[in-house]
Order: sequence, then C-alpha cells, then structure tokens
Amino acid sequence: MFTGIVTGKGHIQKIIECKDYITLIIKAPKGFSKNLLKGASVSVNGVCLTVKKGKTDTLEFDVIEETLKKTNLNNISTSSKVNLERSMTAKTEIGGHLVSGHIHGTGQVQKVIDRKETKDLQIKIPVNLREYFFYKGYVALNGCSLTIGKVLKSSFYIHLIPETVSVTTFDQIKKGDLVNIEIEQATINTVETVKRVMLERKV
Repeated sequence: MFTGIVTGKGHIQKIIECKDYITLIIKAPKGFSKNLLKGASVSVNGVCLTVKKGKTDTLEFDVIEETLKKTNLNNISTSSKVNLERSMTAKTEIGGHLVSGHIHGTGQVQKVIDRKETKDLQIKIPVNLREYFFYKGYVALNGCSLTIGKVLKSSFYIHLIPETVSVTTFDQIKKGDLVNIEIEQATINTVETVKRVMLERKV
C-alpha cells in the first residue's frame, strides 16, 4: 500500500526488451533507497512494482505485458521521468489517501493551464470509469493523491499546488500525455453498493 504522496522523481536510464516483459532501470533520488530491500514494493507512476535489487539508488523492475497494456509505462523512454514512492509502513504519515498501485486505466490530458507556480489539468475520463468521478472526490494520477475538481460529462479538472508541481513529473506534463488513473477503493465500494441497492429495489 501507498499514500499517494510522491517523494521524488526517477530518471529512466535504460529499458531492456525481453520476450514477454521489459526491465526498467531507474535512477532514484539520493537517499530514496535507504534500507530498501530486494522484493520491496515501489510505486512507479502509480504502478506497484517489485524491486530486483536492494540498497541501491539504481532501481530495477520487471514489467509484464499486462501492466504495459494498462498503464503509461508502455510510453516511456530513456528521456522520461517517473514519480516514485516507497510503500507505507506502520509509522507512515498518511497525508493523501490509501493507494494500492493497481491502475484502473489511463486518461489523456486535454488541456494544461499554466500559471506562475500552479497548474490546472483537464483530463479525459475513460468511459468505464466515469461513474466514479465526482467533485471533491479522490483520485491517484501517476501515483499522486489528488482531489477532483469540476467534473464534466467525459472529463475532469485537477488543480495542482506548487509543491505537487515541483516534486512530481507534473512540472513537465503537456497536452496529449497519458496519466495512470487509480480510483479510491472507498469510492468504488460506495458506488457499487448504491448500484446494487438500486437494482434490488427495481426487482
């Protein structure tokens, strides 16, 4: 589990193409990997991946085809940067919301409104996820815990504070980019419960 509070940006150093998966080699910020053990979970752009080597700031992950099909990791290159977060511990301060690292889909950035230190993003909602978006709800985008702004029929707005812009890859985001979307589990549970109750009432 993660909190959705990104702690730094990683730089893609190498992508190794294998038969049915790829290996990502990512340079993490100094100190990110302190006490990080082999087999630990790390959120990479919101995707929960398993570390192949511990105690090194050069991180290695294997990413299977299923993950590549569902996430924007399929579009990265050696010039890309990714958001990184270590998995939470019993002593972790949860400043965002609980995030599992299991991506539900991707959304395309339709508009970027740049201000002096903040940004507003308009992002397309995948058709199968539209019922889970509502004003002031939570969503994780590329691993960042964010509050949903205005919701339109097929898109929604996110308002990024200066801290989020500076710490994450959102400082370089542009129109047309794909972002990984993870819906808050509590939101899914609530929506599915309401749908079930409404269906039962019709029977």
